[in-house]
Amino acid sequence: MNQQVIVAGGGIGGLACALALARAGVRSVLLEQAEAFGEVGAGLQLGPNAVRVLAEWGLMDALQACAAFPEALRVRDAHRANQLGHLRLGAMALARHGQHYATLHRADLHGLLLAAVQRRPEVQLRLGVRLSSFESTASGVQVALDNGETLAGEALIGCDGLWSRVRAGLLGEQPARATGHLAYRGMVRAADLPAPLRANLITAWLGPKLHVVHYPVKQGDWINLVAVVHGALAPGDDPQGWTHEAHAADLRRALGPACGELMAMVAAVPEWSLWPLNDRAPLRGAHEHAQGRVALLGDAAHPMRPYFAQGAAMAIEDAWTLGRLWQARKKSTDWPALLADFAQARWQRNARVQTLSRRNGVVFHASGFLRWGRDTAMGMLGERLLDNTWLYDGPPEP
Repeated sequence: MNQQVIVAGGGIGGLACALALARAGVRSVLLEQAEAFGEVGAGLQLGPNAVRVLAEWGLMDALQACAAFPEALRVRDAHRANQLGHLRLGAMALARHGQHYATLHRADLHGLLLAAVQRRPEVQLRLGVRLSSFESTASGVQVALDNGETLAGEALIGCDGLWSRVRAGLLGEQPARATGHLAYRGMVRAADLPAPLRANLITAWLGPKLHVVHYPVKQGDWINLVAVVHGALAPGDDPQGWTHEAHAADLRRALGPACGELMAMVAAVPEWSLWPLNDRAPLRGAHEHAQGRVALLGDAAHPMRPYFAQGAAMAIEDAWTLGRLWQARKKSTDWPALLADFAQARWQRNARVQTLSRRNGVVFHASGFLRWGRDTAMGMLGERLLDNTWLYDGPPEP
């Protein structure tokens, strides 16, 4: 048996997994279907729980070279422009949770993880190859690739995203669900905006059946925007496509009578892409995270709606936990037992974040009495409602 772990998928989760295993002394071969490494998408947020892992991995300098560190989260009404809630970040996040709150471009996070992995001799990177199927036995795993090649390993970690082939082989074909929400994504140079619109803040605008979030990335040189509205793709569009042609006019219609400040920010974006939001039901048990010598990590295990800004963070936490368990078990080669421990350590936390992400989508887009209750609660409870100590103080020791 080849003493290596096979990691399927070269996105953020796969790179984090390979890096965590390498730091624990585990050899791996990482399979990426693209001919070159790259990451599509736009911005993302990393709470103190994820930044803590990157710091432990020695990546803070790389993070500071590409990220922004907002001073606060400000929640506003998309129509009336009044402030609904406020959460101090910056120095206060560091004081409360022991680490920073960061915002950055997805490609920059992918790039710093890739650079770290490329420095590790324990990791073999394979481009232009994709898992076709696998067989798990008592002694190891056999992985068949689309090109006809077969690989052997001690374990298989599926980091191949929402449309995971590893998940399908482990749990059976389970189509992802369309949420009925569409995300318009765009970026604009901060220098092209008036001073009030380029503040070092995360701003969330809430309205009936919509919300818009914008924040700085690339050390504050750019502002990332995402606008989520209710809707569906046009007939015939591929739901697995990351982006689709987007029209600013469609977004302006979907936003309706939004306030002038929000519409000025939207109008400043030179180009939009359209991202259909899909997800799966929250994890129901450890068996959906790992079985035998096969485990799922990140979106392959627990895809979540973006309303809690924790998708990338949970993948990073998964990877950290896997490496931590290997070290704690004194490098035991009992992979089925280790992956069972991994699943038990992760499934409930991931399911909770999935559930809260779905709930936030309802709350963000509320109208009527629910909207009134949301606004009243934020006004009365303030930071107690917006801060999440149980989350940001993580990841918990397995």
